[in-house]
Amino acid sequence: MGFHFPSMININTKQIQKFQSLLSRNQSDVPKGHLAVYVGEFQKKRYVVPISYLNHPAFQDLLRQAEEEFGFDHPMGGLTFPCKEEAFINLTTQLSVS
Repeated sequence: MGFHFPSMININTKQIQKFQSLLSRNQSDVPKGHLAVYVGEFQKKRYVVPISYLNHPAFQDLLRQAEEEFGFDHPMGGLTFPCKEEAFINLTTQLSVS
């Protein structure tokens, strides 16, 4: 899996502002260079991931799904992905290897 630079350029100002807002909330237990996300269809589980994942096209697809599902009002107070936990773990495992 390679990075696609045109996809990275598609992050718009609203998305950047959203991430800045999310990163400024409750940072005391999140290491520098990471962000907390909530994952799950019914019960949400919290994960801390490197912010470098934000540049990956597959992760950006998850961001678009989250925006479609929740807009900018995330019920957990942080970035929430409406996907199966197993799918998220598979994706992050692939990203950590590459």
